[in-house]
Amino acid sequence: MQPNTLLDAILDEAGISHAGLAAHVNHAGKARGLALRYEHTAVARWLKGQRPRGQVPDLICEVLAGRLQRHVTLDDIGLGIPGEPAASHGTAASGLSGFVERATALWRSDEQQRRHILDAPAVTGTPAVMPVWEWENPPEDTDVSRGGRLLVSPADIEMMRSARAHYEQMYRKAGGIATRTRIIGFLNSEAAPLLRGSYTDATGRQLHRATGGLVAIAGICAYDSDAHGLAQRYFHQALRLAKASGDRGLGAYVIALLVNQSLHMREYRQAVAFAEAALRAAGRHITPALASDLYAMQAKAYAHLGDGTSALECIRRAESAADRIRRGHEPDETGYVQPGFVNVQVAEALLSLGDYDAAREHATEAVHTPAHDRGRVHRLAVLSQIQLRQGNAEQAVATAVEMAETARGMESQRLRDRLRAVREHLMRSGCAGTAEAAELIDGALRVPL
Repeated sequence: MQPNTLLDAILDEAGISHAGLAAHVNHAGKARGLALRYEHTAVARWLKGQRPRGQVPDLICEVLAGRLQRHVTLDDIGLGIPGEPAASHGTAASGLSGFVERATALWRSDEQQRRHILDAPAVTGTPAVMPVWEWENPPEDTDVSRGGRLLVSPADIEMMRSARAHYEQMYRKAGGIATRTRIIGFLNSEAAPLLRGSYTDATGRQLHRATGGLVAIAGICAYDSDAHGLAQRYFHQALRLAKASGDRGLGAYVIALLVNQSLHMREYRQAVAFAEAALRAAGRHITPALASDLYAMQAKAYAHLGDGTSALECIRRAESAADRIRRGHEPDETGYVQPGFVNVQVAEALLSLGDYDAAREHATEAVHTPAHDRGRVHRLAVLSQIQLRQGNAEQAVATAVEMAETARGMESQRLRDRLRAVREHLMRSGCAGTAEAAELIDGALRVPL
């Protein structure tokens, strides 16, 4: 079940509490000869995605219409088409308008820190695959123009692009937990009015592309905060926005984010399939940097599945693509694929395959290549793990100390997980110097996020 953000948003607009809606629905049902006894707990279940039975959805519309003094439909309250994911309705202009309303409702609920949104688990199976399938397959959006009150200008789109770069840098320096509230506030205050504004098809495609890049960063920040269901919904939103923009390369970048999340959730076959979809559907729009990342993540997935032959072939393709990267010829989104990035990905794949010498060689090269602090923490964590596996405990401790010091000031659940994993491996080794590294890591973990 996916949280019903539309119902949540319209309840807030109507100024009606959960208990109040339940009481009004019971009263409206009585007028129809129904003996209903709903309480606030039932409304909480509806907001979590449970569909009310019988005539209750119509009663909810009736109650809210009376409160808001306007017509309210089942689509308005997120109960229009039972059994279908909210993000999958249509690709025509009307479908895109409905998507915008669902997307902005989610942003609003996130900014208000609604627990049923923040705690929602990631979906698996068909609901996880459908957004990727819909991005890859027809129909396309033939016209994304819209008539609204606010006229969208080139300056507005440039502001959106600048915001994406700003929040990406903030994420790299401060972590996703600190950045997420800022970017969600921006989406609500700036992006939502623009999406509902007035624009031509050409301007609309630029707007949807710029918004898609921002929403992808919001998803990264949610992922970094351990809110995986929310992150997935943002990634799916970014994918729909990429389709509306007509930019296949942006869509492939968003799928790379879904591949990374699939790896984290140990959905290795899904990771392979998603990466293949991105490479296949984007075709010539895939840049060398993005291709290298997709192949490297496929290598990690194959390594976890025990398919060494496929993993090594993907490593070869990743390295070949990395050799073709030309700085200044890549879109802003692929800036994360910095020198040494593919090396550490390959090192992780080789570590899973048990080739420690080759893994150490790649990880060492990655650590000796300049990177932003967040990337450096990741590289040092991988190298420390490899050094421990090879019995080089003293080197592993020194690497762990540098990692812990570099991570200071970052609010990231993912980095905390890495720190804990390195600490656990060090403590099990029992080598000299472990206490110093463990104390540094404990100090970093002691500060609440």
